[in-house]
Amino acid sequence: MTTAEETYDFIVTGAGSAGCAVAGRLSESGRYRVLLLEAGTRDSNPWIHIPLGYTKTFANPRVNWMFESEPEKELKGRTLYQPRGKVLGGTSSINGMVYMRGTPADYDGWRQRGCEGWDWDSVLPFFKKAEHQERGANEFHGVGGPLRVSNPVRCPLGDAMVKAAIEAGIPANDDFNGARQEGVGYYQTTTSNRRRWSSARAYLGPARNRGNLTIATEAHATRILFDGTRAVGIEYHTPQGRKTARVRGEIIVSGGVYGSPQLLQLSGLGPGDLLSEYGIPIVREIPGVGANLHDHFNTYLVWRCTQPITVNDMARSPLLKVKAAAQYALSRSGHLSNAGIYAGALVKSDPRLETPDLQINMSGWSALERLRTGIKPHPFPAFTFSPVHLRPDGRGTVRIKSPDPLAPPAIRFNFLSSDDDFRALIYGARLARKIAAQPALRPFVAEEVLPGPQVESDEALVEEIRVRGVSNLHPVGTCRMGRGIDAVVDPRLRVHGIERLRVADASIIPLVPGGNTNAPSIMIGEKCAAMVLEDTLAA
Repeated sequence: MTTAEETYDFIVTGAGSAGCAVAGRLSESGRYRVLLLEAGTRDSNPWIHIPLGYTKTFANPRVNWMFESEPEKELKGRTLYQPRGKVLGGTSSINGMVYMRGTPADYDGWRQRGCEGWDWDSVLPFFKKAEHQERGANEFHGVGGPLRVSNPVRCPLGDAMVKAAIEAGIPANDDFNGARQEGVGYYQTTTSNRRRWSSARAYLGPARNRGNLTIATEAHATRILFDGTRAVGIEYHTPQGRKTARVRGEIIVSGGVYGSPQLLQLSGLGPGDLLSEYGIPIVREIPGVGANLHDHFNTYLVWRCTQPITVNDMARSPLLKVKAAAQYALSRSGHLSNAGIYAGALVKSDPRLETPDLQINMSGWSALERLRTGIKPHPFPAFTFSPVHLRPDGRGTVRIKSPDPLAPPAIRFNFLSSDDDFRALIYGARLARKIAAQPALRPFVAEEVLPGPQVESDEALVEEIRVRGVSNLHPVGTCRMGRGIDAVVDPRLRVHGIERLRVADASIIPLVPGGNTNAPSIMIGEKCAAMVLEDTLAA
């Protein structure tokens, strides 16, 4: 275990999707001593590595921060559960494993917002560098990288979903990360041999025998130490008490969209009024720390299935659970071999849009509840279509609500702040119903369960969205990259006005990409490590 006042060339706080990539790449040459701090434990829980096991980690405090948002005004005062990984691999160890990058226009949009070097042509090499693509290399994909990307597990219900979407007029697409994003098809996943391939598995697996990389678990970074405006070390909490480590080179904060702004604020970097309120000495006032929080938002529609082939059936039958366990153990097949999120459709709610603004996830299960108490499936066969709005207008905040570094921050999204948010979701709900009504799915559909056919008018659908809509768990933006007073880091991810301190995770994203955010987070880690090494060698 790391002892107090040890000195490293680099310190990375947070072993999540980006942090593992940063630490793994910085330690590759063997030239530098690297310390990686992770507040959670080792990724030894067996459910982490089984694809459907995320249902068991969804509300497990041993591997999950289990955050909760503040009450949301437009959602009738509801709070929103926010599972985040508290384990090596971070949220990449407990997520749905969908591999999705977004569109080239997303990253070109970052460049247009002052983020030079983050356009599509500049980030594509880092996506490819990270990737070991099962289909092989081409102009969009790479092989030989640490992150395994695998083809989907096909099944009759998933096949019917995809075929029905095509019948509804959506073009087929066998690669959402290829020449175009729009269309319908099966998702690729971050798995290998039907086992989860988290960022920890990808980057720390090969690195654990490197003598120059120290991985400290149950080590919660609580404060960055400064000499003036130069970062010189880190203070962290362990079961044995408080410890510190010093840095010769740089500190890279990779605590995630909630953890990174919280650590900066606790360390004296953030809105002056907030820091003063909690008696935190101001190292540098940076108003944007904790601002610009935004996330995809989704609602969902559920149909009772005519056949006992869904994950729900396994969940309520001891015999089917035994069968599923045997299938997985013997042949890596059956329900446990995938996350139950079979396919998706990326579509435009308005033909005038340049890129898709809706992602309709197609899942072979349904739930009565998805709360911090866990996932409770319906007691009958069912499947779900989830229209996800990819271009939300609402912007929120992450702010400390205590000087206690172990207390959770206040998370406020301000979802559904515009008519466009509702319009897109209503379009998505109607399109989901159109897909479910097609001949290919007709043999599987008994009835619509949620919201139910009686919920038909725009007004009724709006009410339904307010009552049951949820965060899609792709938060970004709270340490925004860019120029200007409201930006936190520059395009090389250096904190404005502070020496030897960078941030590398989804918090630096200025505008959320159109798709799942795990792959972009890993790309950010790859690119950050390359920039740190480049700048170190040039110094």
